[in-house]
Amino acid sequence: MIDKEKVRQAVTLLLEGIGEDCSREGLRETPDRIARMYEEIFAGMGQTPEGVLNKTFEVANNGIVLENDIVFYSICEHHLLPFYGKAHVAYLPDGKVVGLSKLARTVEIYARRPQIQEQLTAQIADALMEYLNPQGVMVALEAEHMCMTMRGVKKPGAQTVTVVTRGQFAKDKCLQEEFWHMLGR
Repeated sequence: MIDKEKVRQAVTLLLEGIGEDCSREGLRETPDRIARMYEEIFAGMGQTPEGVLNKTFEVANNGIVLENDIVFYSICEHHLLPFYGKAHVAYLPDGKVVGLSKLARTVEIYARRPQIQEQLTAQIADALMEYLNPQGVMVALEAEHMCMTMRGVKKPGAQTVTVVTRGQFAKDKCLQEEFWHMLGR
């Protein structure tokens, strides 16, 4: 859970540290606004995907299930700047499926934590493997990182792509090719 008082204190110190006057009109309520915002953007800190992925449905068809273009927003743990993009999540059921919205909710749970994209991709894949027990999983994330856009190398539009395969997707290149084909690539 977010300690809003610590966040308020930290924001006040940060503003003072960059030479701002925290008593001026535009900044007086900023520490509180940031504390409330952090409750929202870091909501995944206290959540696990277990409750989201525990409701499944039996199916006879074990073909690929793909939910693509799931928009996500996260915060880079190195610079505390946003990175955002789209997640593409596929799994090969082994007799059971989960509601499609649950895939997007799983992405959101992990995206709402400070971390790196590589870790986020693996967390999503591992959660699906753990809670759905599918034959395989493939997750691809495409994201733009504000730490590369507004500072450092300043390359707006550069996309970072991370891919994780588990189970049959890791073993079968044809399944991987089908995943990319389903995405139109």
